[in-house]
Amino acid sequence: MRDNRIVLGKKVGMTQIFDESRCLIPITVVEAVPCAVTQLKAADKDDGYDAVQLAYGQRKAKNISNSILGHIKKAKLKSCEGLKEFRTEDVSGYKIGDPIDFSIFQVGELIDVIGRTKGKGFQGVMKRYGFGGGPASHGSMFHRRGGSYGCRQWPGHVYKGRKMPGHDGCCMRTIQNLKIVDLIADKGLLLLRGSFPGSNGGLVVLRKAKKIK
Repeated sequence: MRDNRIVLGKKVGMTQIFDESRCLIPITVVEAVPCAVTQLKAADKDDGYDAVQLAYGQRKAKNISNSILGHIKKAKLKSCEGLKEFRTEDVSGYKIGDPIDFSIFQVGELIDVIGRTKGKGFQGVMKRYGFGGGPASHGSMFHRRGGSYGCRQWPGHVYKGRKMPGHDGCCMRTIQNLKIVDLIADKGLLLLRGSFPGSNGGLVVLRKAKKIK
């Protein structure tokens, strides 16, 4: 069993089941995505760090770029959807061409899930940051705005990091210490307790929990 276990999956959706105590618990179902090791990076040879590159998914050969084909040929793979690289402390436990699936996890284990949140487009400060807004009375002319953002003579510009309207969502978020409730190996499904960001059908990264509570 590798100390740095990482695998890719696809979020199916949420449901609920009863545990042994007849308590209803929320469940997020993750479907396994075919993964294989295509490249190993060492700190003394490559970019100064150890990393593992994984090829995931399936795609028609005509739709694969030449840059990706060069990687998957070394691993003797016919096709893939894309490549993902993950830093690790030790690459000795990996070999090029090795398949990676949910068998590296066990029921009852805690893992971290990394996903991309749903994009919400351009939003104001009330929805983006939870601002209270101004008076709702008629004639106030200040309802859902953020107020004063900058100064006059000094410093004469808006401070960096000021909370202002802008693009909301569509960013990477990590949910830590999700418990594996069940593992259905024949169907390639992983049942996790709780929820994590991302839309149904989105790609997520599952890794061994780094900060176990």
